[in-house]
Amino acid sequence: MCDLLDSQQPPEKLSRMKKLRRTLSESFGRLALKKDDNGFDEICVTKMSTRNCQGMDSVIKPLDTIPEDKKVRVQRTQSTFDPFEKPNNQVKRVHSENNACINFKSSSAEKESPKIRRHSSPSSPTSPKFGKADSYEKLEKLGEGSYATVYKGKSKVNGKLVALKVIRLQEEEGTPFTAIREASLLKGLKHTNIVLLHDIIHTKETLTLVFEFVHTDLCQYMDKHPGGLHPDNVKLFLFQLLRGLSYIHQRYILHRDLKPQNLLISDTGELKLADFGLARAKSVPSHTYSNEVVTLWYRPPDVLLGSTEYSTCLDMWGVGCIFVEMIQGVAAFPGMKDIQDQLERIFLVLGTPNEESWPGVDTLPHFKPDRFTQYSAKNLRQAWNKLSYVDHAEDLASKLLQCFPKNRLSAQAALSHEYFSDLPPRLWDLTDMSSIFSVPNVRLQVEAGESTKAFGKNIYGKGQSHVKH
Repeated sequence: MCDLLDSQQPPEKLSRMKKLRRTLSESFGRLALKKDDNGFDEICVTKMSTRNCQGMDSVIKPLDTIPEDKKVRVQRTQSTFDPFEKPNNQVKRVHSENNACINFKSSSAEKESPKIRRHSSPSSPTSPKFGKADSYEKLEKLGEGSYATVYKGKSKVNGKLVALKVIRLQEEEGTPFTAIREASLLKGLKHTNIVLLHDIIHTKETLTLVFEFVHTDLCQYMDKHPGGLHPDNVKLFLFQLLRGLSYIHQRYILHRDLKPQNLLISDTGELKLADFGLARAKSVPSHTYSNEVVTLWYRPPDVLLGSTEYSTCLDMWGVGCIFVEMIQGVAAFPGMKDIQDQLERIFLVLGTPNEESWPGVDTLPHFKPDRFTQYSAKNLRQAWNKLSYVDHAEDLASKLLQCFPKNRLSAQAALSHEYFSDLPPRLWDLTDMSSIFSVPNVRLQVEAGESTKAFGKNIYGKGQSHVKH
Protein backbone atom coordinates (compact mmCIF):
# COMPACT_ATOMS: atom_id res chain seq x y z
CA MET A 1 0.00 0.00 0.00
CA CYS A 2 2.82 2.36 0.88
CA ASP A 3 4.58 1.65 -2.46
CA LEU A 4 1.33 2.27 -4.29
CA LEU A 5 0.90 5.60 -2.63
CA ASP A 6 4.50 6.52 -3.40
CA SER A 7 4.08 5.73 -7.05
CA GLN A 8 1.09 8.02 -7.30
CA GLN A 9 2.98 11.05 -5.90
CA PRO A 10 4.59 13.70 -8.16
CA PRO A 11 8.38 13.32 -8.58
CA GLU A 12 9.20 16.48 -6.69
CA LYS A 13 7.01 15.49 -3.74
CA LEU A 14 8.44 11.99 -3.76
CA SER A 15 12.01 13.22 -3.50
CA ARG A 16 10.98 15.58 -0.68
CA MET A 17 9.38 12.71 1.31
CA LYS A 18 12.40 10.51 0.75
CA LYS A 19 14.62 13.21 2.16
CA LEU A 20 12.33 13.57 5.18
CA ARG A 21 12.22 9.84 5.70
CA ARG A 22 16.02 9.63 5.44
CA THR A 23 16.40 12.46 7.95
CA LEU A 24 14.07 10.80 10.42
CA SER A 25 15.87 7.46 10.01
CA GLU A 26 19.21 9.08 10.72
CA SER A 27 17.79 10.85 13.79
CA PHE A 28 16.31 7.65 15.29
CA GLY A 29 19.55 5.85 14.57
CA ARG A 30 21.31 8.06 17.12
CA LEU A 31 19.48 6.21 19.94
CA ALA A 32 21.84 3.32 20.49
CA LEU A 33 19.69 0.36 21.57
CA LYS A 34 21.82 -2.52 22.74
CA LYS A 35 21.75 -5.43 25.11
CA ASP A 36 23.76 -5.17 28.30
CA ASP A 37 25.98 -7.98 29.56
CA ASN A 38 23.50 -8.80 32.28
CA GLY A 39 20.65 -9.07 29.79
CA PHE A 40 18.89 -5.70 30.29
CA ASP A 41 17.99 -3.23 27.59
CA GLU A 42 19.79 0.10 27.83
CA ILE A 43 19.08 3.50 26.35
CA CYS A 44 21.78 6.13 26.41
CA VAL A 45 20.36 9.55 27.14
CA THR A 46 21.86 12.94 27.72
CA LYS A 47 22.49 14.05 31.25
CA MET A 48 20.24 17.04 31.92
CA SER A 49 21.41 19.98 33.90
CA THR A 50 19.75 21.00 37.16
CA ARG A 51 18.55 24.15 35.46
CA ASN A 52 16.10 22.07 33.45
CA CYS A 53 14.20 21.37 36.69
CA GLN A 54 13.44 25.02 36.90
CA GLY A 55 11.76 24.96 33.50
CA MET A 56 14.76 26.05 31.40
CA ASP A 57 15.44 24.26 28.16
CA SER A 58 18.64 22.26 27.99
CA VAL A 59 20.58 21.72 24.81
CA ILE A 60 20.34 18.14 23.56
CA LYS A 61 23.52 17.16 21.84
CA PRO A 62 24.08 14.17 19.59
CA LEU A 63 25.16 11.19 21.66
CA ASP A 64 28.40 10.76 19.79
CA THR A 65 29.52 14.21 21.00
CA ILE A 66 28.80 13.51 24.71
CA PRO A 67 31.69 12.16 26.77
CA GLU A 68 31.12 8.70 28.23
CA ASP A 69 31.36 9.94 31.84
CA LYS A 70 28.40 12.28 31.19
CA LYS A 71 26.10 9.55 29.90
CA VAL A 72 23.60 8.02 32.24
CA ARG A 73 22.42 4.46 31.78
CA VAL A 74 18.73 3.98 32.45
CA GLN A 75 17.25 0.50 32.48
CA ARG A 76 14.01 0.42 30.57
CA THR A 77 10.97 -1.05 32.24
CA GLN A 78 9.54 -4.19 30.77
CA SER A 79 6.68 -3.86 28.30
CA THR A 80 4.73 -6.29 26.15
CA PHE A 81 6.63 -5.04 23.08
CA ASP A 82 10.06 -5.59 24.63
CA PRO A 83 12.01 -8.00 22.39
CA PHE A 84 14.37 -8.75 25.29
CA GLU A 85 11.62 -9.69 27.78
CA LYS A 86 12.88 -10.79 31.20
CA PRO A 87 11.14 -12.07 34.37
CA ASN A 88 9.67 -9.40 36.63
CA ASN A 89 12.21 -10.00 39.38
CA GLN A 90 15.01 -8.93 37.04
CA VAL A 91 13.44 -5.66 35.91
CA LYS A 92 14.75 -2.68 37.85
CA ARG A 93 14.40 1.07 37.61
CA VAL A 94 17.39 3.34 38.15
CA HIS A 95 16.51 7.00 38.61
CA SER A 96 18.53 9.60 36.81
CA GLU A 97 18.98 13.25 37.57
CA ASN A 98 15.99 13.87 35.32
CA ASN A 99 13.98 13.46 38.53
CA ALA A 100 16.21 15.79 40.49
CA CYS A 101 13.43 18.16 41.56
CA ILE A 102 11.20 15.36 42.82
CA ASN A 103 14.02 13.44 44.42
CA PHE A 104 15.27 16.50 46.24
CA LYS A 105 11.92 17.05 47.95
CA SER A 106 11.34 13.42 48.78
CA SER A 107 14.85 12.86 50.07
CA SER A 108 14.71 15.93 52.28
CA ALA A 109 11.33 14.79 53.59
CA GLU A 110 12.79 11.40 54.40
CA LYS A 111 15.60 13.06 56.31
CA GLU A 112 13.19 15.16 58.33
CA SER A 113 10.63 12.43 59.01
CA PRO A 114 12.63 10.73 61.76
CA LYS A 115 12.56 13.99 63.74
CA ILE A 116 8.80 14.26 63.32
CA ARG A 117 8.29 10.67 64.43
CA ARG A 118 10.65 11.12 67.35
CA HIS A 119 8.63 14.03 68.78
CA SER A 120 5.27 12.31 68.35
CA SER A 121 6.32 8.88 69.52
CA PRO A 122 5.53 7.74 73.10
CA SER A 123 9.11 6.51 73.32
CA SER A 124 10.48 10.00 72.94
CA PRO A 125 12.90 11.06 75.70
CA THR A 126 10.86 14.23 76.14
CA SER A 127 7.43 12.54 76.19
CA PRO A 128 5.82 11.29 79.45
CA LYS A 129 6.78 7.77 80.46
CA PHE A 130 5.79 5.31 83.12
CA GLY A 131 8.21 5.21 86.05
CA LYS A 132 9.06 8.92 85.80
CA ALA A 133 8.06 11.47 88.44
CA ASP A 134 7.43 14.24 85.89
CA SER A 135 4.85 12.05 84.15
CA TYR A 136 2.31 12.88 86.87
CA GLU A 137 0.88 16.19 87.96
CA LYS A 138 -0.21 16.72 91.58
CA LEU A 139 -3.61 18.38 91.81
CA GLU A 140 -4.46 18.42 95.53
CA LYS A 141 -3.59 16.75 98.81
CA LEU A 142 -6.05 14.06 99.91
CA GLY A 143 -4.53 13.01 103.20
CA GLU A 144 -1.36 12.55 105.22
CA GLY A 145 -0.20 9.68 107.39
CA SER A 146 2.80 8.84 109.52
CA TYR A 147 5.05 7.96 106.62
CA ALA A 148 3.12 8.84 103.43
CA THR A 149 1.07 11.62 101.85
CA VAL A 150 -1.65 10.90 99.31
CA TYR A 151 -2.37 13.31 96.47
CA LYS A 152 -4.93 13.43 93.74
CA GLY A 153 -3.04 13.63 90.49
CA LYS A 154 -3.25 13.39 86.73
CA SER A 155 -1.25 11.16 84.44
CA LYS A 156 0.50 12.91 81.57
CA VAL A 157 0.82 9.53 79.88
CA ASN A 158 -2.89 8.88 79.33
CA GLY A 159 -4.63 11.89 80.92
CA LYS A 160 -6.42 9.83 83.60
CA LEU A 161 -6.82 10.76 87.25
CA VAL A 162 -4.58 8.86 89.66
CA ALA A 163 -3.86 8.69 93.39
CA LEU A 164 -0.23 9.37 94.26
CA LYS A 165 0.92 7.79 97.52
CA VAL A 166 4.21 9.58 98.21
CA ILE A 167 6.29 7.75 100.81
CA ARG A 168 9.07 9.76 102.40
CA LEU A 169 12.44 8.03 102.52
CA GLN A 170 15.01 8.63 105.21
CA GLU A 171 18.61 7.94 104.33
CA GLU A 172 19.45 6.20 107.60
CA GLU A 173 16.30 4.06 107.60
CA GLY A 174 15.80 3.32 103.90
CA THR A 175 12.49 2.40 102.32
CA PRO A 176 9.75 1.50 104.83
CA PHE A 177 9.08 -2.24 104.78
CA THR A 178 5.33 -1.57 104.63
CA ALA A 179 5.78 0.26 101.31
CA ILE A 180 7.89 -2.53 99.88
CA ARG A 181 5.34 -5.09 101.02
CA GLU A 182 2.41 -3.15 99.60
CA ALA A 183 4.05 -2.65 96.22
CA SER A 184 5.24 -6.23 95.89
CA LEU A 185 1.84 -7.69 96.77
CA LEU A 186 -0.27 -5.34 94.64
CA LYS A 187 1.85 -5.92 91.53
CA GLY A 188 0.50 -9.46 91.39
CA LEU A 189 -3.15 -8.75 92.29
CA LYS A 190 -5.55 -8.13 89.40
CA HIS A 191 -9.16 -8.00 90.53
CA THR A 192 -11.94 -5.49 90.01
CA ASN A 193 -12.49 -5.29 93.80
CA ILE A 194 -8.85 -4.56 94.57
CA VAL A 195 -7.34 -1.15 93.89
CA LEU A 196 -5.09 -1.22 90.83
CA LEU A 197 -1.42 -0.25 91.12
CA HIS A 198 -0.45 1.59 87.92
CA ASP A 199 3.13 2.62 88.46
CA ILE A 200 6.04 2.81 90.93
CA ILE A 201 8.42 5.79 90.99
CA HIS A 202 11.59 5.63 93.05
CA THR A 203 13.82 8.64 93.73
CA LYS A 204 16.40 9.41 96.40
CA GLU A 205 13.87 11.26 98.54
CA THR A 206 10.59 9.43 97.90
CA LEU A 207 8.92 6.25 96.76
CA THR A 208 5.65 7.00 94.95
CA LEU A 209 2.97 4.38 94.34
CA VAL A 210 0.57 5.40 91.58
CA PHE A 211 -2.93 3.95 91.99
CA GLU A 212 -6.16 4.25 90.06
CA PHE A 213 -8.13 7.17 91.44
CA VAL A 214 -11.21 6.25 93.48
CA HIS A 215 -12.91 9.36 94.79
CA THR A 216 -14.20 8.23 98.22
CA ASP A 217 -14.13 5.41 100.78
CA LEU A 218 -16.71 3.54 102.82
CA CYS A 219 -16.02 5.63 105.91
CA GLN A 220 -16.83 8.88 104.11
CA TYR A 221 -19.82 7.26 102.43
CA MET A 222 -21.28 6.21 105.80
CA ASP A 223 -20.55 9.64 107.28
CA LYS A 224 -22.52 11.17 104.43
CA HIS A 225 -25.43 8.80 105.08
CA PRO A 226 -25.67 8.42 108.88
CA GLY A 227 -28.05 6.02 110.56
CA GLY A 228 -27.23 3.02 108.40
CA LEU A 229 -27.10 2.46 104.65
CA HIS A 230 -29.82 1.20 102.34
CA PRO A 231 -30.06 -2.60 102.94
CA ASP A 232 -29.63 -3.36 99.23
CA ASN A 233 -26.49 -1.24 99.06
CA VAL A 234 -25.10 -2.97 102.15
CA LYS A 235 -25.58 -6.29 100.40
CA LEU A 236 -23.76 -5.16 97.24
CA PHE A 237 -20.89 -3.61 99.20
CA LEU A 238 -20.50 -6.73 101.34
CA PHE A 239 -20.63 -9.02 98.31
CA GLN A 240 -17.81 -7.06 96.66
CA LEU A 241 -15.76 -7.05 99.85
CA LEU A 242 -16.06 -10.82 100.09
CA ARG A 243 -15.16 -11.19 96.41
CA GLY A 244 -11.93 -9.28 96.90
CA LEU A 245 -11.05 -11.12 100.10
CA SER A 246 -11.78 -14.51 98.59
CA TYR A 247 -9.40 -13.63 95.76
CA ILE A 248 -6.47 -12.73 98.01
CA HIS A 249 -7.15 -15.50 100.54
CA GLN A 250 -6.99 -18.09 97.79
CA ARG A 251 -3.52 -16.72 97.11
CA TYR A 252 -2.56 -17.02 100.80
CA ILE A 253 -2.54 -13.27 101.36
CA LEU A 254 -3.99 -11.63 104.47
CA HIS A 255 -5.00 -7.99 104.39
CA ARG A 256 -4.67 -7.52 108.19
CA ASP A 257 -6.05 -3.97 108.25
CA LEU A 258 -9.68 -4.11 107.20
CA LYS A 259 -11.63 -0.98 108.12
CA PRO A 260 -14.01 1.37 106.26
CA GLN A 261 -11.20 3.82 105.48
CA ASN A 262 -9.42 1.12 103.48
CA LEU A 263 -12.44 0.20 101.37
CA LEU A 264 -12.67 2.59 98.44
CA ILE A 265 -15.97 3.34 96.70
CA SER A 266 -16.02 4.46 93.07
CA ASP A 267 -18.63 6.74 91.53
CA THR A 268 -20.33 3.65 90.08
CA GLY A 269 -20.58 1.99 93.51
CA GLU A 270 -17.68 -0.38 93.03
CA LEU A 271 -15.88 -1.31 96.25
CA LYS A 272 -12.12 -1.84 96.16
CA LEU A 273 -9.76 -3.17 98.82
CA ALA A 274 -6.90 -0.74 99.40
CA ASP A 275 -3.94 -0.01 101.68
CA PHE A 276 -2.04 -3.29 101.74
CA GLY A 277 0.70 -1.82 103.92
CA LEU A 278 0.02 -4.38 106.65
CA ALA A 279 -0.88 -7.18 104.25
CA ARG A 280 1.14 -10.33 104.52
CA ALA A 281 1.63 -13.36 102.36
CA LYS A 282 0.76 -16.35 104.57
CA SER A 283 2.90 -19.46 104.34
CA VAL A 284 1.68 -22.93 105.17
CA PRO A 285 2.11 -23.99 107.91
CA SER A 286 1.60 -20.54 109.40
CA HIS A 287 4.46 -18.64 110.96
CA THR A 288 4.29 -16.27 113.88
CA TYR A 289 3.13 -12.75 113.02
CA SER A 290 2.95 -9.50 114.88
CA ASN A 291 -0.18 -8.89 116.96
CA GLU A 292 0.11 -5.14 116.37
CA VAL A 293 -2.17 -5.24 113.36
CA VAL A 294 -5.69 -4.07 112.53
CA THR A 295 -7.17 -0.83 113.80
CA LEU A 296 -8.50 -1.35 117.35
CA TRP A 297 -12.23 -1.28 116.55
CA TYR A 298 -11.86 -3.97 113.90
CA ARG A 299 -9.24 -6.10 115.68
CA PRO A 300 -10.39 -9.63 116.57
CA PRO A 301 -10.31 -10.81 120.21
CA ASP A 302 -7.63 -13.45 119.55
CA VAL A 303 -5.21 -10.76 118.34
CA LEU A 304 -6.21 -8.46 121.23
CA LEU A 305 -5.34 -11.28 123.62
CA GLY A 306 -1.86 -11.61 122.13
CA SER A 307 -2.26 -14.40 119.59
CA THR A 308 0.41 -14.29 116.89
CA GLU A 309 -0.72 -17.37 115.00
CA TYR A 310 -3.65 -16.62 112.78
CA SER A 311 -4.96 -17.19 109.30
CA THR A 312 -7.59 -15.72 106.99
CA CYS A 313 -10.04 -15.74 109.90
CA LEU A 314 -8.29 -12.54 111.04
CA ASP A 315 -9.79 -10.63 108.11
CA MET A 316 -13.22 -12.24 108.53
CA TRP A 317 -13.71 -10.64 111.96
CA GLY A 318 -13.21 -7.24 110.33
CA VAL A 319 -15.81 -8.15 107.69
CA GLY A 320 -18.34 -8.85 110.45
CA CYS A 321 -17.64 -5.52 112.16
CA ILE A 322 -17.97 -3.59 108.89
CA PHE A 323 -21.18 -5.45 108.00
CA VAL A 324 -22.82 -4.47 111.31
CA GLU A 325 -21.62 -0.88 110.96
CA MET A 326 -23.10 -0.50 107.48
CA ILE A 327 -26.50 -1.74 108.68
CA GLN A 328 -26.64 -0.14 112.12
CA GLY A 329 -24.88 3.12 111.28
CA VAL A 330 -22.45 2.93 114.24
CA ALA A 331 -19.25 0.98 114.86
CA ALA A 332 -19.86 -2.48 116.29
CA PHE A 333 -17.21 -2.29 119.04
CA PRO A 334 -16.00 1.31 119.44
CA GLY A 335 -13.38 0.95 122.18
CA MET A 336 -12.56 4.33 123.68
CA LYS A 337 -9.70 3.61 126.07
CA ASP A 338 -7.43 0.64 125.54
CA ILE A 339 -7.31 -3.06 124.63
CA GLN A 340 -9.00 -3.96 127.92
CA ASP A 341 -11.93 -1.69 127.11
CA GLN A 342 -12.13 -3.07 123.58
CA LEU A 343 -12.31 -6.66 124.84
CA GLU A 344 -14.99 -5.75 127.40
CA ARG A 345 -17.18 -4.35 124.63
CA ILE A 346 -16.78 -7.55 122.61
CA PHE A 347 -17.47 -9.89 125.55
CA LEU A 348 -20.52 -7.84 126.54
CA VAL A 349 -22.24 -8.96 123.32
CA LEU A 350 -20.61 -12.30 122.51
CA GLY A 351 -20.00 -13.51 126.07
CA THR A 352 -16.76 -13.88 128.02
CA PRO A 353 -14.88 -16.86 126.57
CA ASN A 354 -13.62 -19.94 128.40
CA GLU A 355 -11.97 -23.19 127.44
CA GLU A 356 -15.32 -24.74 126.59
CA SER A 357 -16.45 -22.00 124.16
CA TRP A 358 -12.95 -21.21 122.94
CA PRO A 359 -10.44 -24.08 123.13
CA GLY A 360 -6.96 -22.76 123.89
CA VAL A 361 -8.01 -19.33 125.13
CA ASP A 362 -6.28 -19.92 128.49
CA THR A 363 -2.92 -20.18 126.70
CA LEU A 364 -3.14 -16.74 125.12
CA PRO A 365 -0.65 -14.26 126.65
CA HIS A 366 -3.14 -11.58 127.72
CA PHE A 367 -6.07 -13.71 128.81
CA LYS A 368 -6.58 -13.47 132.57
CA PRO A 369 -10.13 -14.62 133.51
CA ASP A 370 -10.13 -12.57 136.68
CA ARG A 371 -9.52 -9.39 134.71
CA PHE A 372 -12.79 -9.59 132.74
CA THR A 373 -16.37 -9.35 133.78
CA GLN A 374 -18.24 -12.58 133.09
CA TYR A 375 -20.88 -11.94 130.44
CA SER A 376 -23.23 -14.38 128.75
CA ALA A 377 -23.72 -14.34 124.97
CA LYS A 378 -26.67 -12.40 123.56
CA ASN A 379 -28.54 -12.38 120.29
CA LEU A 380 -26.92 -9.85 118.00
CA ARG A 381 -30.23 -8.09 117.41
CA GLN A 382 -30.21 -7.11 121.08
CA ALA A 383 -27.09 -5.07 120.45
CA TRP A 384 -27.89 -3.99 116.89
CA ASN A 385 -31.62 -3.96 116.29
CA LYS A 386 -31.45 -3.22 112.55
CA LEU A 387 -30.04 -6.69 111.88
CA SER A 388 -33.56 -8.00 112.44
CA TYR A 389 -34.92 -5.82 109.63
CA VAL A 390 -33.00 -7.71 106.92
CA ASP A 391 -33.52 -11.38 106.13
CA HIS A 392 -30.62 -13.61 107.20
CA ALA A 393 -28.46 -10.61 108.18
CA GLU A 394 -28.24 -11.57 111.86
CA ASP A 395 -27.29 -15.15 111.04
CA LEU A 396 -24.49 -14.08 108.69
CA ALA A 397 -23.15 -11.53 111.19
CA SER A 398 -23.15 -14.11 113.99
CA LYS A 399 -21.11 -16.54 111.84
CA LEU A 400 -18.54 -13.85 111.13
CA LEU A 401 -18.31 -12.46 114.68
CA GLN A 402 -17.07 -15.60 116.42
CA CYS A 403 -14.56 -15.24 119.25
CA PHE A 404 -13.05 -18.64 118.45
CA PRO A 405 -11.16 -17.96 115.19
CA LYS A 406 -11.73 -21.36 113.60
CA ASN A 407 -15.51 -20.94 113.88
CA ARG A 408 -15.58 -17.87 111.63
CA LEU A 409 -17.00 -18.23 108.16
CA SER A 410 -14.50 -18.01 105.30
CA ALA A 411 -14.93 -15.44 102.53
CA GLN A 412 -15.80 -18.10 99.99
CA ALA A 413 -18.36 -19.71 102.29
CA ALA A 414 -19.87 -16.33 103.18
CA LEU A 415 -20.54 -15.66 99.49
CA SER A 416 -22.80 -18.71 99.47
CA HIS A 417 -24.79 -17.63 102.54
CA GLU A 418 -28.57 -17.28 102.27
CA TYR A 419 -28.23 -13.56 102.85
CA PHE A 420 -27.20 -13.23 99.18
CA SER A 421 -29.85 -15.62 97.83
CA ASP A 422 -31.89 -12.88 96.15
CA LEU A 423 -28.97 -11.61 94.01
CA PRO A 424 -28.74 -12.62 90.32
CA PRO A 425 -26.99 -16.01 89.91
CA ARG A 426 -24.68 -14.55 87.28
CA LEU A 427 -22.75 -12.72 90.01
CA TRP A 428 -21.07 -15.96 91.04
CA ASP A 429 -19.85 -16.64 87.50
CA LEU A 430 -18.11 -13.32 86.91
CA THR A 431 -14.44 -13.27 86.00
CA ASP A 432 -11.99 -11.57 88.36
CA MET A 433 -11.89 -8.34 86.35
CA SER A 434 -15.66 -8.13 85.77
CA SER A 435 -17.69 -5.71 87.88
CA ILE A 436 -20.91 -6.85 89.54
CA PHE A 437 -22.53 -3.81 87.92
CA SER A 438 -22.01 -5.40 84.51
CA VAL A 439 -24.90 -7.72 85.39
CA PRO A 440 -28.33 -6.32 84.38
CA ASN A 441 -30.49 -4.91 87.20
CA VAL A 442 -27.58 -4.79 89.65
CA ARG A 443 -27.32 -1.17 90.84
CA LEU A 444 -27.10 0.97 93.94
CA GLN A 445 -30.27 2.29 95.51
CA VAL A 446 -30.90 5.86 96.60
CA GLU A 447 -29.82 6.36 100.19
CA ALA A 448 -32.25 7.86 102.71
CA GLY A 449 -32.53 11.64 102.33
CA GLU A 450 -30.60 11.58 99.09
CA SER A 451 -32.01 13.07 95.89
CA THR A 452 -30.96 12.10 92.41
CA LYS A 453 -31.17 15.77 91.43
CA ALA A 454 -28.50 16.63 93.99
CA PHE A 455 -25.93 14.56 92.13
CA GLY A 456 -26.53 15.56 88.55
CA LYS A 457 -26.87 12.95 85.86
CA ASN A 458 -28.21 9.62 87.03
CA ILE A 459 -25.72 6.95 85.98
CA TYR A 460 -27.36 3.97 87.64
CA GLY A 461 -30.68 4.01 85.81
CA LYS A 462 -34.16 4.94 86.94
CA GLY A 463 -34.45 5.61 90.65
CA GLN A 464 -30.70 5.40 91.33
CA SER A 465 -28.38 8.04 92.64
CA HIS A 466 -25.05 9.21 91.43
CA VAL A 467 -23.02 8.90 94.59
CA LYS A 468 -20.39 11.60 94.45
CA HIS A 469 -18.11 12.94 97.11
